[in-house]
Amino acid sequence: MLWIKALHIVFVASWFAGLFYLPRIYVNLAMVEPGSLAERDRLLLMARKLLRFTTLLAVPALALGLMLWLGYGIGRGDGWMHAKLTIVVLVIAYHHVCARMLRKFESGGMTRSHRWYRWFNEIPVLLLLFAVLLVVIKPF
Repeated sequence: MLWIKALHIVFVASWFAGLFYLPRIYVNLAMVEPGSLAERDRLLLMARKLLRFTTLLAVPALALGLMLWLGYGIGRGDGWMHAKLTIVVLVIAYHHVCARMLRKFESGGMTRSHRWYRWFNEIPVLLLLFAVLLVVIKPF
């Protein structure tokens, strides 16, 4: 079980690293001057590759987490686990929203300011903080 737990932590940390950086690319995309096609194309390529890699990291993170929960019974029936699973659903939703934003950037339909993306970038920090606090402290 400890191997599964350790791998789960590594994959979750890696997944979040991608979720921390992808919106930073969106900040830069929102700041690209009109007509700077090479810069825009380079940032879009970086975002596509990062999203693909981040998605690949999410799969084992979720699978290992399910294995710990369902296979080993970690947190089964505990209130903290229900709250953590809610956070996991929110992280998956955030990941999905990032993918949709990338498609909008690619089609030229994204019109938000770089400041908006800077704030959007803080969401996974808060989600990770709450998830770690729930797992470590187990408040309920």
